[in-house]
Amino acid sequence: MKKLFFFLALVLAFGVASLHAEALRPNIILIFVDDLGYGDLGCYGNEKIKTPHLDHLAAVGQKWTSFYSSGSTCVPSRTGLMSGRHPGMLGKEKLRNDPAALMPAMLKRQGYATAILGKWHLAGYPKDFTVDSMHPLECGFDYHYGTPGSNDVPPPKGKIQNRQTFDECDKFSFPVPLIRGREVIEFPVDQELLTKRYTKEAVKWISEEREEPFFLYLAHNMPHAPIFAAPEFQGRSEGGRYGDVIEEIDWSVGQVVEAVRNREIENETLIIFTSDNGPWTMFGPHGGTTGPLRGEKGTTWEGGLRVPGIFHWPGTIKPAVIEGFAANLDLFATFASLAGSKETVEKPGYLSIDLSGVLLKGEASPRRQWLYGNSAFRSGDYKIHLLTKDRSGHPDTRKREPMAKHDPPLLFDARNDIGETKNLAGSNPEIVTRLLKEMKVFQSGKVN
Repeated sequence: MKKLFFFLALVLAFGVASLHAEALRPNIILIFVDDLGYGDLGCYGNEKIKTPHLDHLAAVGQKWTSFYSSGSTCVPSRTGLMSGRHPGMLGKEKLRNDPAALMPAMLKRQGYATAILGKWHLAGYPKDFTVDSMHPLECGFDYHYGTPGSNDVPPPKGKIQNRQTFDECDKFSFPVPLIRGREVIEFPVDQELLTKRYTKEAVKWISEEREEPFFLYLAHNMPHAPIFAAPEFQGRSEGGRYGDVIEEIDWSVGQVVEAVRNREIENETLIIFTSDNGPWTMFGPHGGTTGPLRGEKGTTWEGGLRVPGIFHWPGTIKPAVIEGFAANLDLFATFASLAGSKETVEKPGYLSIDLSGVLLKGEASPRRQWLYGNSAFRSGDYKIHLLTKDRSGHPDTRKREPMAKHDPPLLFDARNDIGETKNLAGSNPEIVTRLLKEMKVFQSGKVN
């Protein structure tokens, strides 16, 4: 009889462990917006743009105050996100040489259903994106609906992507295709309807009954210039036209959350909201704000790479403000851990760190260092700049801005002086020397 009870206890324990392991395979919804500023949301201090849905997710989940994009522009950031590899440390390798190493392919091998809705921008702009080897369907996604890249490429005939073009264009000016799977379904796409259409597709895809967990990558084109909102959102925001666009994105987030609730899978679903980089402030009303941060998109100031980072998972993630730092490339290792992957990644520049301890247990972030491009570096509270510029280019001519070299490097307290206003290098040469040494070690592929 004792043996029987012991056997039953083992079976019960194994069953509970199996159920627990299954519970750690959440549905994952990654909402990735384009060129959103650190100061564009109510929960990050904006007083004009209303974002109640995102504010709620931040209040009941984790709001990170130092969450970084992998790059200060579109492609580098997505390179880091989808590969877990630092875009400045790939060497001569290209992602297209091994699409099976990308995030959606990894999750698909773990039994996830996968979908991308929105902007891809990891295939460049080939003549025929629908048959390109870096099409999302070749990289692990089961379903694809969106654009090859940014909504400003290619530009209108005879124009460049500058302030005047953005001022004068309409919703059909940019010849951008909308593609479902491998079929172009609208050309040029009506840009006023992009956010609304992606949202409708997201709700439909979430609502489908399936046994396996799912990964939904909702990569909005907005608020990348040129900016457009659906007619029902136009003229509503106190934040002007840009505010209309952000408030529609907030509405979209609300629709996604409601779809999850309607399927009664809220407690099994991790939702992340973040941006690919900072705002294109140089384009005035077509760009957002970094709030208290310095710089903008295309720079290595905090405003170029520090972005909103919100994590929501009811019953699992406890409400908290996370002051430690991490980067979007850390989502690769985090998702792999949550999905139960045992794969090891041995690729140049793979620096992804598992954040699941922060999400599940409230532990401190394991990331201690970050490399901004290859010209700035943070270790703990301190950050050095070897090269700086104030914007990516001239808003009228689009010529690149010159870089200012700093010898010794500029030194800032990235925790207590987030506006990078006080250069501490003169009074702290030993800290500068230490960070320069640590930067070289980091660039060699060793994460501390």
